[in-house]
Amino acid sequence: MPAFGLNRFDFTSPPAFAADVRRAEHLGWDYAFIPSTPLLLRDPYVNLAFAAARTERIGLGPLIVNPVMRHPAVIASSIATVAGPAPGRTMLTYGAGDTAVRLMGQRPATVARLAEAVTLTQGLLSGEEVEVPSAPRRARLTHAAPVPVWIAAGGPRTLRMAGRVADGVFIRVGRHRANLSAAVDAVRAGAAEAGRNPDGVRIGAVFHTVLGDDLERAALISRSLAAGYYEYSPRLFGPPGFEWNGPPIEELKAKVWPDFHHAADLRESGRVVSFLPDEVADAFALYGTPRMIAEQLVQALGDGLPTSVVVAHPMPAPLSGGRAPYLERFATEVIPLVRNQLGGRRPSRPGPATDFPEQSDGV
Repeated sequence: MPAFGLNRFDFTSPPAFAADVRRAEHLGWDYAFIPSTPLLLRDPYVNLAFAAARTERIGLGPLIVNPVMRHPAVIASSIATVAGPAPGRTMLTYGAGDTAVRLMGQRPATVARLAEAVTLTQGLLSGEEVEVPSAPRRARLTHAAPVPVWIAAGGPRTLRMAGRVADGVFIRVGRHRANLSAAVDAVRAGAAEAGRNPDGVRIGAVFHTVLGDDLERAALISRSLAAGYYEYSPRLFGPPGFEWNGPPIEELKAKVWPDFHHAADLRESGRVVSFLPDEVADAFALYGTPRMIAEQLVQALGDGLPTSVVVAHPMPAPLSGGRAPYLERFATEVIPLVRNQLGGRRPSRPGPATDFPEQSDGV
């Protein structure tokens, strides 16, 4: 039975974030994540530290950080600091950066740079001495804490790399079983290449989620999200056997800003790709009423897909202000249906965090 996480809260101030996360904990959410987007949000680690002091059970961590905006040593130090007041319930997730990095006029991290950052961060968090480039000495993190380091990925090369080096992998490939299975296979293949036990690499899944009773609106947004997946990774149309039968995506982007996942009006951007058939629009986002979304989740996760954590990413997803209606409605109307249909119990502790030793302030 997967744990459930959310990465949209009240980001207006650290105390507001902490209060919102505390409410999520009481409602039954297992994880509270926060994006790292310097131009749009306050510092994620300050927010997480406030939340750590106000909560007792819920897992905490950034989703996602990248090695472009901060050096891995800085990231390791920050998450180890958060782990002090939240022992055994912190995690760190790396990614290439994409939107956050492009907003700063830089390029996302390469697969090689991402792998190097994860390996360095893991070494520092475990208290090892690590090589310092261009310096005749080694260094260690004096306040190391055993925080699991995950990678969020969607492309096959990054997924295989994540299987080789990460403690866990968040796959972002939509909800079609062909794409989900291909992603898990890529992670396991990478683990096997590195001589690791493929079953020892935890799997999480990020699903864009349009929760609402207006089905026409939800379906339009779902179409835009499907185009967004194609925009960033056309390969995702391959495993399900889909074809892009419309104008070139670059031509359509002239009508949508900044992209099909972040357009100001996702209904209008959905109309731009009205040529996409229903089977394509249904293959990527969760959308509709709570019962519809529960059924879609069960279909995606059933039959043995090894998923430790599900992140139900609300769409549209503003970066300021509370998400109280979604926060409460998904927790009370969707999660119980999923757990009932999958025949499992709510995790007593946040999924993967139970596999790691208790954390402390020092080494």
